[in-house]
Amino acid sequence: MNDANRDREFAAAAELAAARFRGLSAEIRGCAILGPDGVLAATGDPERWREPALGLLEAADNAAGGSASHAHVATEDGEAYAVRHAGLAMVAVTDRFTLASLVLADMRATLRDLTRGAFTTLAEEAA
Repeated sequence: MNDANRDREFAAAAELAAARFRGLSAEIRGCAILGPDGVLAATGDPERWREPALGLLEAADNAAGGSASHAHVATEDGEAYAVRHAGLAMVAVTDRFTLASLVLADMRATLRDLTRGAFTTLAEEAA
């Protein structure tokens, strides 16, 4: 398999991972999965996610004084989360007062499953 096909398969798997995560709870407003070159998958328009997702990750890194493994920010309007794993990052937005530990655990599990190839077979079957 050439690199272009592998990239397409991984992007399709990332789309399935984002959709599965979004479907876990009605309180999840949306999410995006980012790779080294930008947004791989998102619920909604990937370009609308790019700048805010990178901004959240940058702010978390600045606060941590290095590469932050995760972040959680709450406002009156909702909550934002970020998790990094194996060269990928995931950013999610939820309603207010979601259980942060559960959201972060689900985000970590989603990225772990994605990097282990759990969504690749499903993406191939869907194609």
